[in-house]
Amino acid sequence: MPRHSLPDGSGSAGTRGARPTSGRRPRRGQGSRRRTVVLATAFVVALGAGTAVAARTGVLPFTDGCEDSVGLRIAASPDIAPALRSLAAHAREEKTTSDGRCLDVRVSERTGAEVADSLRRGSVGASADYDVWLPDSRVWVDRVTSSGRAPRLETLGDVAGSPLALAVVPSAAGKMGWPDKRYSWSSIAGAATGEGDLRVGSADPARSATGLLALTRMHSAAVEKGGGKSETQAAAAAKQLAERTAPGDSQVLATLPRDDSGAELGNPQRNQALIVSEQAAYAHNKAAGDAPGLRLFYPKEDATALDYPLTLVDSDKLSTEKSRAALRFQTLLGDDTGLRTLARHGFRKPGGKADARLARAAGARSPQPWKATPGDPPSTRNVRATLGMWTITVQSARFLLVVDASASMAQPVPGRPGQSRMDVTKASLIQGLSQFTPQDEVGLWEFATRLDGGKDHRELVPLGRLGDRVKGGGTQRDELTSAFGRMEPIPGGATGLYDTALAAYKKVRSSYASGKFNAVVLLTDGSNEDPGSISRDELALGLKEQSEGKPPLPLITVAVGPDADEKAAEEIAEATGGSSHQVDDPSQIHEVILKAIMEAGSRG
Repeated sequence: MPRHSLPDGSGSAGTRGARPTSGRRPRRGQGSRRRTVVLATAFVVALGAGTAVAARTGVLPFTDGCEDSVGLRIAASPDIAPALRSLAAHAREEKTTSDGRCLDVRVSERTGAEVADSLRRGSVGASADYDVWLPDSRVWVDRVTSSGRAPRLETLGDVAGSPLALAVVPSAAGKMGWPDKRYSWSSIAGAATGEGDLRVGSADPARSATGLLALTRMHSAAVEKGGGKSETQAAAAAKQLAERTAPGDSQVLATLPRDDSGAELGNPQRNQALIVSEQAAYAHNKAAGDAPGLRLFYPKEDATALDYPLTLVDSDKLSTEKSRAALRFQTLLGDDTGLRTLARHGFRKPGGKADARLARAAGARSPQPWKATPGDPPSTRNVRATLGMWTITVQSARFLLVVDASASMAQPVPGRPGQSRMDVTKASLIQGLSQFTPQDEVGLWEFATRLDGGKDHRELVPLGRLGDRVKGGGTQRDELTSAFGRMEPIPGGATGLYDTALAAYKKVRSSYASGKFNAVVLLTDGSNEDPGSISRDELALGLKEQSEGKPPLPLITVAVGPDADEKAAEEIAEATGGSSHQVDDPSQIHEVILKAIMEAGSRG
């Protein structure tokens, strides 16, 4: 019997919403008639098709009673967990079975971010207390599978849906033209980032799929509206939004006015609007009491939604009984009882088909486009870029820039008459500095063999906030700009790569700043040329020792030009969970650094 053929009562494989057999205890005499019908049907079909239907479909006779059961543990998003518990209780009451064994489903509440972080650390098997994961969005599943160290995840399908919207208290909604006026993601972005007097809150995009998906849409819209200008504008907008961000979805709902009094509505600490799911607005409105109900503005284009994918965890090692029990529970979620249960808790059917009563209770009114079926979700690439931007913008970046100053940096750059690699590198670094905020911390080293006594590196500017004043009256940014301008290739200097990489990593690790995105960025145009230095294996071991069991500190390497040792750069970066990049033209360095930092930030 195939492992994932549907267990008893599941209907045909791949059919959404098929009604399973109820699993009720048969009345005396009924069980034998049922078995007779099943066996007779199987016999007739087998004669016609030449197959063993019962073995292929898993349609087996139910046991009389529930002396034996199969347990299934589900870690579910807190918003959908109550609906799952209700359905699990119904299954126990009805003695619903999977392959003749009663289905015993236990549901725990875990945020998508919490489970994703745990799985990325390898917490599976005996250390995990769940067999199945039901996050609110596939972004968490993608985050795990892209980590490279994750257990095998197998998504069986979506079980519900809930579109995102801007939820506004009635007084502010009226001023915004609800329900007649429609807003695009671009205009929602403007409202969320300080345009006008509206106070808009959001859940933390690093911990909430609602916050992350919405910010991705707003980020894309802001960049498009800006005519392709730099990421700095979008980052500045995110910075403003972060000032009204709560850790999670339940916490952000608590920032709304508690009643419709002038004191509450006018309180600057209270948000007048939130970016939430339709389900969250539905739940809030049902439990509002004296608090004002929310009104929903649905984006008029590029709608996106939470999709709730039912996912097997470590599926290669999951027993056949548990994986088939998960399939059985999936059919219960898709039958009439399951869909009604989900609707009572504010969820749409999978795919986002609208329910008029649900939407109106959540705050929808025509002509708001609440009936629109959500389109394709943002690409994984866009989501990761947005998360990286959020990480370094909100947490602030803190990185040491380590630049190769060996003699080879005097080589001319093809297509740039009169300009050396160092000339173009300096110009690119100065340009890149403008992409970071005054709160970001940047320091500068240069390196070449025996540059400073017996050391292959020299500190030019210690780590410091770009906006802080330094000796001489200027800012840290001014100091770095001046230091870039003074850098020149060292005559006769060779590339002291390995000793420098380890020294820089130890330096930043020793002064690691919690709450910031810490990193080392190393630029080199050659390979290690110091015969007295540590070996590559010793470097990798030293970096791993500095990394294991400690907060993330990626080392990002940029190999410049055709002579750079790309293999060494890759190994150095991989030892710390960082990334390696290659550029032929040094003028691309600033773009590569920003993207690399954002990419590292998206991995947390």
